[in-house]
Amino acid sequence: MPWSPLRVPPTRDFPTIRRSLLFYKVFAYATGTFLLLVCLEVVLRYAFGSEIVVGGALGSVALVPPDQVHAVGGFNLSIAVLIAHGYLFLAYLVSDFVLITVMRYPITRFIAIAAGGVVPTLSFIVEARVKREVRSYLELREQQQQAAAA
Repeated sequence: MPWSPLRVPPTRDFPTIRRSLLFYKVFAYATGTFLLLVCLEVVLRYAFGSEIVVGGALGSVALVPPDQVHAVGGFNLSIAVLIAHGYLFLAYLVSDFVLITVMRYPITRFIAIAAGGVVPTLSFIVEARVKREVRSYLELREQQQQAAAA
């Protein structure tokens, strides 16, 4: 069931809605991609007991046990992925909030969209659905406005 706005957004807000949709789309893809990398990192750490270290004493890229990461030196890519995902998820939440605000959706819509950044691959599915719904809503409103003007 498509969500409908609580109040009808004015047509003067359509450029803002399109920019907000692009902002949301970028962070949905970035968050989804980094969530998949976090899943890979969790598997490496807990199934294989390794972290990814770049530029350490063992070579350009190495799988190192977590207790030996500091001894090897280099850049701990596993920790960097976790931190980057955290910040990207916050930006995803902000982009979600901006989109529901300009579209005048209920706050429950924010929660439904935010869940996309928590479950792996769900952000890609939610993004496609939200993009389709918002674009079709804007096209419908523009057609109605053109029909009323004619």
